[in-house]
Amino acid sequence: MATDAPGPPSRPSRAGRDLRAAIAVGVVLGAAIIVSLITVRFLFIGVVAAAAGVAAAELAGALNRGAGIRVSLVPVLVGGQATIWLSWPFGLRGALIAFVITTLVCLAWRFRHGAEGYLRDVTASVFTAAYVGLFAAFAAMLVPPDDGAFRALCFMIGVVASDTGGYIFGVLLGKHPMAPKVSPKKSWEGFAGSMLFGLVSGALSVTLLLGGQWWQGALFGIALVCSATIGDLMESLIKRDLGIKDMGTMLPGHGGLMDRMDSLLPSAVVAWMMLFWLVPA
Repeated sequence: MATDAPGPPSRPSRAGRDLRAAIAVGVVLGAAIIVSLITVRFLFIGVVAAAAGVAAAELAGALNRGAGIRVSLVPVLVGGQATIWLSWPFGLRGALIAFVITTLVCLAWRFRHGAEGYLRDVTASVFTAAYVGLFAAFAAMLVPPDDGAFRALCFMIGVVASDTGGYIFGVLLGKHPMAPKVSPKKSWEGFAGSMLFGLVSGALSVTLLLGGQWWQGALFGIALVCSATIGDLMESLIKRDLGIKDMGTMLPGHGGLMDRMDSLLPSAVVAWMMLFWLVPA
């Protein structure tokens, strides 16, 4: 009796991931963001808040798996949501106040486990609250101005362009490692591709969407490429230190959601600051 032969196994790309799955997940996530921005732009804050909650939980789980670190998850998650949502009506002041309160609660929450590992666990909790919740609040703060949907789009376009340029140039031309002890697959050629794509996308998006000057958009794009690259290298260091490959397994081809937010989180801070300076609302 004839049987169907199994198809060839899905092979990872030269960048080390399942390219088809990665593209599919990227399209779905991008569509959700675009729909939120072009319908009711404040829905973007909900998307950011949901993603930050999942990412914080993944980071806390990775810290526990890799090093036995106990993050104070409840105050980190609740405080992260408060930091993001209070940034909507109260801006930077609301986000900072919520973050400070979250820090104080984390310091007290850990009392019940005693002195052993206290400093380590509290430091990890505050780091998670800052790295995910506070950084994500800057993405939420892009939205409230009248042109907030366009500001958020400029941010997303810049980071995606940086990642895409780095991927294409890295796969096709990458020969000179950029940081071999941190991320062996990241090359200077890939960084050049990120810079090219980021500069062009920044100049176009800031000019066409926000009415800025081309040089303002170029500066914006360059800054996002630098922050996205730093965020990527920083998470690579965290995973190497913990001895893990991915923060989670939620997204096929990507690992966890936190693995996709590594470049977005620091870039949200830079995007908000650069646009506040270059193209005031």
